[in-house]
Amino acid sequence: MNVSIFLAIKAVISILTGLSFLLIPAYALSFYDVSLPAEGLFFARLFSAMALGIGGICWFARTMPIESRQAVILSLFVADTIGLIVTLMAQSQRLVNSLGWVNVAIWVFLVGGLGYFRFVSKA
Repeated sequence: MNVSIFLAIKAVISILTGLSFLLIPAYALSFYDVSLPAEGLFFARLFSAMALGIGGICWFARTMPIESRQAVILSLFVADTIGLIVTLMAQSQRLVNSLGWVNVAIWVFLVGGLGYFRFVSKA
C-alpha cells in the first residue's frame, strides 16, 4: 500500500465517522451501549466537524508534495496516537461495550500506518 491509498482510506473512515456523528449521533452511539443527553449530542456533532475536516485534509494531502504531506502526516500521527490512548482508556474502563475494540483496532491501524509513512517510508 502506498501513502496515497492509505490517506484515502483514512479520509473515508474520517468522513463516514463524521457524517454518522453529525446526522445520527444517538443511533451511532447506541451500538456501543452509550446514550447521551442533549449536551452530549452537541459535543458528538462538534466532534463530527473535526472528523469531516480531517477527512478533507487526508483526501487532499494524497497529492501534496512530499515535504508538505510529511508535515500533515506527522500532525495526524500525533492526533491519532492521542485518539488511540483515549480509546484504550475508555475500553479499559468499560465505558463502551466490546464493540469498542473495533475502534481500538482502527486506531492501531491508523497510528501504525501514519507512523510507517512518516518515520520509515518517507514517501
